[in-house]
Amino acid sequence: MDGDLHRTEEPVEKPLSEEQPQSAAAAKAESPKASFPPPADVPTQIGPHGIHFDINHGARVVLPPRTEGSWRVRLRDLDTDNILFQSDNQGASVRSSKRFFVRFGIDVWDIDKDGKTTSVLSHVYDARGRDVIIHFPIGTLGDTMGWFPYAARFAAVTGARVTCAMSKLIIPLFKDAYPDLRFVTHEEVVEQKLSEQAYATYCLGLFFDDAAFEWQPTDFRHVGLHRTAGYILGVDPTEEAPRITLPDESRPIPEPYVCIAVQASTQCKQWNNPHGWREVITFLKSQGYRVICIDQKAVAGSGIMWNHIPHGAEDETGDRPLTERARWLRHATAFIGLSSGLAWLAWAAGCPVVMISGFTHPNNEFDTPYRIINWHACNSCWNDVRLRFDHQDYLFCPRHKGTDRQFECTKLITGTHVIKALKSVPGLATAA
Repeated sequence: MDGDLHRTEEPVEKPLSEEQPQSAAAAKAESPKASFPPPADVPTQIGPHGIHFDINHGARVVLPPRTEGSWRVRLRDLDTDNILFQSDNQGASVRSSKRFFVRFGIDVWDIDKDGKTTSVLSHVYDARGRDVIIHFPIGTLGDTMGWFPYAARFAAVTGARVTCAMSKLIIPLFKDAYPDLRFVTHEEVVEQKLSEQAYATYCLGLFFDDAAFEWQPTDFRHVGLHRTAGYILGVDPTEEAPRITLPDESRPIPEPYVCIAVQASTQCKQWNNPHGWREVITFLKSQGYRVICIDQKAVAGSGIMWNHIPHGAEDETGDRPLTERARWLRHATAFIGLSSGLAWLAWAAGCPVVMISGFTHPNNEFDTPYRIINWHACNSCWNDVRLRFDHQDYLFCPRHKGTDRQFECTKLITGTHVIKALKSVPGLATAA
């Protein structure tokens, strides 16, 4: 396939799993062609002599057939001054292999029957004032929260009229915070025929098997889950939390509290120390904090492994709007969780995030001074390009599965380690 896009197979809306890290809902990933609404069948920009061109899923040029003479078409990278493709033909459809942002130059010459060459099209990439679609995966929270600031940055840098196609469950978080951007679902892209108006289209995703680097300029495992969007869109990859707006900004309870989320889509992403959550909750309650669990489900798991709300935590789980969870996070003294969508939402809400993870390398997520990892244990298999993450395997542990070292990356993270980080959160240990 063209690159294993880390997302759901079809662009059909489904319940969003806030606790699933890094698009883990994408166990049935297919080619990006099947994952997002396709571009228009014919390039949307009309040039002279019946030539059509655009930058939808890469540079595309359609040259009409001719019986005399020929065309010469050339694709260039204007920033590197590289010729990417050139062909003489009597009519052809041309598409670049690179689908991520490239500042393309598209040149076409007419070569008459006597060999005289005349330039008929010289197009320099310019999205200013033009319609650009940026596709986000559906069925996941964390990826979209991490990637969205780069779409906003792309709009600011290029001056394009940017349409963001994403889950309808996430749109309410961003819509009022970014009034200059247009928000639609994948279904609305099709219903409103937006692809037929687009000058350029880009797809954000995690492309595990993109060995030819057609959909991403560098492997996301090298640069971090969120920063890969900066590389795909050709903007500064420096991280930035997205802005979010909430319909209700009031504090949900008067007492000081800490939010937790303990579940994830596979066992390797969870905190597998059997005593950890009990010790941390005991500490927090001794300091005068209520502990609020905001996972989507009260119980979640697969096969022989099931995970419950920890003893002592209050149940605020359920299929509730993301804006409600963000409201809890906005006023929490801290959030304790995993490499998960709710951690990204807490980051956006401005809540200090204590992140427990050994499955991912720290550069995979946003920077937090309260990141918990045990370097004495096996770690960072997610970011190891030699290992292919298996979304189908709930007990995925590529190096130690079936041994007593399985899940040691978080099993060896102690409650003491997490409590020490909590004590460094400003004001957290002063509620009592």
